[in-house]
Formats: sequence, structure tokens, C-alpha cells
Amino acid sequence: MKRKIHLATAVVALAGLMAGAGGCGGDGKAKDDRPVIGVSLLNLSNEFIVMLKKAMEDKAAELNVRLIVTDAQRSAGRQIEQVERFIAQGVSAIIVNPCEVEASSPAVAKALAAGVPVVNVNSETRAAPTAFVGSRDEESARLAMEYIAQRLGGKGNVLMMQGFLGQAAQLKRDAGAREVLKNTPGLALLAEQSAKWDRGEALSLMENWIQSHGDKVQAVFCQNDEMAMGAVIALEQARRKDKVIVAGVDAIADALQAVRDGRLDATVFQDARGQGGGAVEAAVKLIRKQPCDKETFIPFQLVTKENVDKFLKR
Repeated sequence: MKRKIHLATAVVALAGLMAGAGGCGGDGKAKDDRPVIGVSLLNLSNEFIVMLKKAMEDKAAELNVRLIVTDAQRSAGRQIEQVERFIAQGVSAIIVNPCEVEASSPAVAKALAAGVPVVNVNSETRAAPTAFVGSRDEESARLAMEYIAQRLGGKGNVLMMQGFLGQAAQLKRDAGAREVLKNTPGLALLAEQSAKWDRGEALSLMENWIQSHGDKVQAVFCQNDEMAMGAVIALEQARRKDKVIVAGVDAIADALQAVRDGRLDATVFQDARGQGGGAVEAAVKLIRKQPCDKETFIPFQLVTKENVDKFLKR
């Protein structure tokens, strides 16, 4: 009886290993002979990353490749573990949506050392991947902060909500915003703090800022729309939104509707479909040994009430 139990346990364990491999053979192909691409995403509780995932899945279906999608939940350590599993499973290529510039770099380095091509999407690592598909994050911050400067006539007090510290988007959007602040001496940065790309954290932070700075606050630049929506809600609850300009980045559905309704002043459109689909296209080219651009940058676009309907239709 004991031997039968042990045999059953072994069968279950083997089945688990095969399931963990996602049906991927040692040649990097699925059981149906399609190439398999491992994908490690930053955080699937973020709406923009969900849009990125949908775009990847659509493009994978179009190009007849299979994705194994994992959620790093903002942990660079977890992202490294996911990439190590992809390497062990023998995937044909890996797409990384990095959690951090430095801490996620070993994930890219390990894959390249194992001979697996890597495409970074949306965000960067210090370790250079085989290809990169994304946008220039400095540009998004410049567009948003220049909009704020224009609305304020080049003079006023601004708050800045940072994203998750150490991630490429946070670092570069910070740099882009500071460039505009430097070139517009009439703008003063009252305070800055990370709300970790999160709506709830942003709401709490904005409540604290309202208490600390009161009527001095004239504008808020939030490095993504989740934080911008949190800031808007806090300002609305304090009955101060009509006195404060708020701009975000990403053009997620909530933000676009808020711009149309006059609640959010502006957002900056980041093309999730272009980035996600482009990353899968790049990975497939690398798998097939076809020419592939080392870097692909997709432009940002400012969204205000005047042009929001065009983006709502996308």
C-alpha cells in the first residue's frame, strides 16, 4: 500500500512539473509546435499593464505564438525567479516588463547568458536586452508639465507624485518634469513624494498635502493616471478641485473619461497596444533570426478635453 501511495505522489509531482512548463518542450516550442514566449510583467493590478498584456495576447494570436504570462507584483526578486523558470522551461524568447532599472537587471543578464533573446517592454534595465520597445518617458513628463506651465501662465506652485522609486519610468519622468521646472523659473515645486503608481496611496498623499499646503497648491503632476485619479478624488472630497490643475500619464480608461467629464485636466497617451504588440513582434523576429531594431520608441501624445474623444474611440 505504501509503495502505491509513493507512486501516486510521484505521478502528481511529475504532472505538476509538466504543467509548470506550460506545455513547452526543450526546443522552446509548445506541444502544438508553436514557439513559446515567456512574459514577466511588472504588476497586473495596474490598468496600463493589463492593457499591455491584452495587446501582447492579441499579437501572439495573430502571429501564432504562445505566451506564458506571469505577474512579478512589483518584486524584482520575483521577476528574476520567473525568468529563471522560463530558461529552465526552454522558452524561445522572453519579454520583460522590468520592475526596477538595477534590481531587475540580473533577470535580463541570466536570460542572455543562457542564449535566450530578451525584449524589454515599456521600461528599461541597466543590463541591455536584445531589443527594447517602449516610449521615451522624459517626453511624457515634459508634455504634462508644459501643459501645467501654460495653464498657470508660467508662474505657480506645483506638487509632483512620483511612481515606484528606482523604476525607469519614475526616474525618467522625474527628469523630464525637472527639465521643464528648470526652464520655467516661475514654477515652484512645493513637494514631491512617491505614491508607488497606486490610486489609494495617491489619495492619502493628496489628503496630507492639502492639509500641509492648503491654498498654496495650484497644480499636481502625477507620473501616472492611477495616482492622478487618486489626487482628483482627494481634491474633490476637499472641494478644492476647481482651484487645482491635475495632469497624469498613460491615458487609461478612467482617466480619459475623467478628462472628458472635466474632472482631470490632462493625461498623456501612452500606446499600450503599440508597445505590447511591438514587443511580441520583436520577440518573434528574434526567434526567426529576422532583422529586428535594437530600440523602438513610440511617441506620447497630450490628451485634453479638446481632443479626448479621439482617444476614447481607440
